[in-house]
Order: sequence, then C-alpha cells, then structure tokens
Amino acid sequence: MRNSYTLTIGNVTRKLPLVWVSEELQIASFVILGDAEIVVEAASLISDKLPDADFLVTAEAKGIPFAHEVAKLKGMPRYIVARKSVKAYMDEPLVANVTSITTQKKQTLVLDGPDAALLSGKRIILIDDVISTGDSLRALEALVTEAGAEVVARAAMLAEGDAAARDDILYLEKLPLFPAE
Repeated sequence: MRNSYTLTIGNVTRKLPLVWVSEELQIASFVILGDAEIVVEAASLISDKLPDADFLVTAEAKGIPFAHEVAKLKGMPRYIVARKSVKAYMDEPLVANVTSITTQKKQTLVLDGPDAALLSGKRIILIDDVISTGDSLRALEALVTEAGAEVVARAAMLAEGDAAARDDILYLEKLPLFPAE
C-alpha cells in the first residue's frame, strides 16, 4: 500500500504523506504554510501566466502565503483574504458557505465590507494552493461577484483529481487522488 506521493513544482520536490479523508479516499497532504521555498518557486512560475488584474483574492488560510508572494511579483500592493468566520471588526460582511474536501464539513467564507467595496468594479484573480472539487472556488467567486468584481482568472499551485481536466483554471501541477484499493 502506498503511503506517500512525490510532488515536484519547478525545482522543488516534496514527499507528501497520504491521508484518509473518507473510508474510500486518500489525498496527498499538501501544506504550504511555513514552506517558503515551494511558495516562492510556485509564485515565480505562475505569476507570468496570469492576466492583468487589480487584486488577488484568496480564502483563509493556506492560500495566503501564495497570494502574498504572487502579489509581490505582480507589483500589487494589496491582496484580499476571505476569512473563515465573521470577525467583530467587520463592517457589513458578505458571507458564503462551502464544504471542502479537506475539512469535510460546512465552512463559512467572509468578505469584510470595506474589502468588498475595494473590489467593486475591479478585475480579480482568485488564487489558492489547491483546487479540488472547486466548491471553495465557487464560494469565493460568489463573494467577489456579489461585491461587483469581475473574475478574470482562477489559479492554483495544484489541480487535484478531476479539477485537472478543467479549462477555466490555471495551475502548475496535477495532484492525483488515491481511491481505496
């Protein structure tokens, strides 16, 4: 039985442990938090492939370092993060609900009102570490669309499973799923 998957992005290779997300399915656990080397490499490879835009928008939490590095490379002084809950400081937040493959429970994505106002009428790139089912991406797109933004690209380091067949996302590498044998 296989217990890891070797992933290479550009000149960086990582051995990812396989973890069970259900009785029938394992995924390669790809966690970029704290891995500056892979974030910098991936950002350098994807930034030139992205169209011009006013802002990058990502969901909390694993997309944040990637969005940060891509924003730096594209000369963007700011990017927007949809939070996982409504915070006390938020003014007129926009809220969407989603269930992702990694959490397997209902999550909330929240766009603070002032951030939504910044996005109104702007060209946006949605960016994340991994796109799998696309549910998180759809929720994020619903938020920025409600804010009045135009999504001009959807991007990720990896496309997991069937997401790799999508023609509406930009990604660097495919990440397979591992069904029970």
